[in-house]
Amino acid sequence: MTECEKCGLIVGLGCACNLAPAVSRRPYESTYRSARFGPGTLLISSRNMAHIPGACEHMTEEQVLNPENGWGWIPNPDPGLWNRISASHPAQATEGDTSRAAKVRCKDCAANLAS
Repeated sequence: MTECEKCGLIVGLGCACNLAPAVSRRPYESTYRSARFGPGTLLISSRNMAHIPGACEHMTEEQVLNPENGWGWIPNPDPGLWNRISASHPAQATEGDTSRAAKVRCKDCAANLAS
């Protein structure tokens, strides 16, 4: 058994350093580029609406990062959080404007996530 020099895992038994990256199921991820937010980040607008970076055209990274616009975000949300967002299960921002809590999902983002 050979240990990978990069990750320390056993080659062929957990190490994926030499595997080709998987192709994303979400077409928007291949064109999305951000200096601050990864495509899994949950963005929360001042209207308490959840967005996914790159999945809709409602905002820019500059708008989200501007404190005057009141955006909050969750950089590494729990898996499935997007699907649980509702008025009875809001997603509380952990960064940016942490008073924001997503109670609804952007319909355009939801459509892109489903495609």
